[in-house]
Amino acid sequence: MTAIPQKTTTASRTAGIPFLLKTALINALIALVLFSLMVGVRTEAGSDGQLTYWTRFGDLASLVAAVFGGSIVIELLRQWIGPTGAEKLVPPAVQSGISFIGRYLAPVLLIFTLLVPVIFYNQRYILDLAILVLTYVMLGWGLNVVVGLAGLLDLGYVAFYAVGAYSYGLLATSFGWSFWVCLPLAGILAAFWGVLLGFPVLRLRGDYLAIVTLAFGEIIRLVIINWQSLTGGPNGVSGIPRPSFFGIPLDNSDDGLAAKLGIEYSPTHRIVFLFYLILALALLTNWVTIRLRRLPIGRAWEALREDEVACRALGINTTTTKLTAFATGAMFGGFAGAFFATRQGFISPESFTFQESALVLAIVVLGGMGSQLGVALAALTMIGGFELFRSLEAYRMLAFGMAMVLIMIWRPRGIIGHRAPTVFLTKAQAISSDLVKEGHG
Repeated sequence: MTAIPQKTTTASRTAGIPFLLKTALINALIALVLFSLMVGVRTEAGSDGQLTYWTRFGDLASLVAAVFGGSIVIELLRQWIGPTGAEKLVPPAVQSGISFIGRYLAPVLLIFTLLVPVIFYNQRYILDLAILVLTYVMLGWGLNVVVGLAGLLDLGYVAFYAVGAYSYGLLATSFGWSFWVCLPLAGILAAFWGVLLGFPVLRLRGDYLAIVTLAFGEIIRLVIINWQSLTGGPNGVSGIPRPSFFGIPLDNSDDGLAAKLGIEYSPTHRIVFLFYLILALALLTNWVTIRLRRLPIGRAWEALREDEVACRALGINTTTTKLTAFATGAMFGGFAGAFFATRQGFISPESFTFQESALVLAIVVLGGMGSQLGVALAALTMIGGFELFRSLEAYRMLAFGMAMVLIMIWRPRGIIGHRAPTVFLTKAQAISSDLVKEGHG
């Protein structure tokens, strides 16, 4: 007997109207409660010391109405299109074109990145922005090892970033060691702290793991603030030496690189050197991560991400797997922190707040957990997008939040979601009848 497929009618599509109105009304009431004191009432201290206030009920009503209408629109899009329905609306030819572009997008981006200092040599702002984007790309790739490959939610990744920065800053200012000596030491110290974080959270998962890692990040920040004899406290560490080109300073002296090459000195030389330095560190992070994914430890990370119980049942040592994930991600964060310290020449606790961890985690999630190219695109979009909305600072976070909501609706796995296992069976294999209880393969 063959089932007759039912046609989708207008009545079936509009059957959820009461649910839509109920959801939108609840969201509007929540917005009314939240914005009543923040937007509806404005207070200000007068010159006589008296507190004056005035109401802005019109703005409050506009916000509530926007939340009400937006909730209806988002729910309609979710029901009519859905997370995977948007892909069905794209013609097959367009889908093949998108996959073709995605295949060659990474080499094109790499070539363009290598030419950025040549194209924008006289534009200092773009060069500084490119260095900032590459720094967050490296941080995103480091956190992608922990979150994207091993599936461990880490909200305190900024702690390893801070450990790397302060390790380089204190070693360079106290002992006069060069950047190339302090860089591996900063990564090793950050990896050591990653192992220390891994031990208390071996039995935790999900929200409990996130809470512990968040607390670890705050503990590191508070230690930096209060250990004034070592870290300088809120005053930070200043006078951090700049990196050299393998012992040759990038300054206007007779021993500088410009004098040795016989060219005219320009302050842009140091910026270009820093750009290629962070690019080399980011590419090293990418190469090591890709190589590790193909090794047994990378396969163990993927097994741990999919199902920890099954991973343990297969005989995989989950303790070692978690510790290696935390240590590897922390090492890359330490490298990025050392570069941040030498680029800024000054570090303070204000640079290592929870907001940095949230930003890097958002880059990994929006780009696609486990996707190297997706993380790079997300870092470029978010950091560059913040700069585009700099003139509209009051609406910058609003646009950022709306973009995150839309991406999570249409692309719940991120811009380029990638959770395919590194090793999988290409065809079914028969099992010997001796190994099957029923007696057949």
